[in-house]
Amino acid sequence: MKANLALLIDPGDHVATAFAALAAGDAIAVQAGPAAYRIILRDAIPSGHKFAVTDIAAGGEVRKYGASIGRALCAIPAGAHIHLHNLESLRGRGDRS
Repeated sequence: MKANLALLIDPGDHVATAFAALAAGDAIAVQAGPAAYRIILRDAIPSGHKFAVTDIAAGGEVRKYGASIGRALCAIPAGAHIHLHNLESLRGRGDRS
């Protein structure tokens, strides 16, 4: 189990951020307060990118750093890479009020 390779800020977050490039199949441990996760990565995660620490339903809110960062475009399982292919940002969009 690899620890200290990803950051989870808030116990309510759905994602952690990788400090280094991580390989699919890596076992990662992350913790924020009482929330502790042991994740087997489903995808390679580039340094600085996000991965799910819990399963996220299609259309569900995605939280990072204690705040909503968008909505899941599809079901996202724990350990999956989260980026533009499966996350719709709800901030700074000119088509929403």
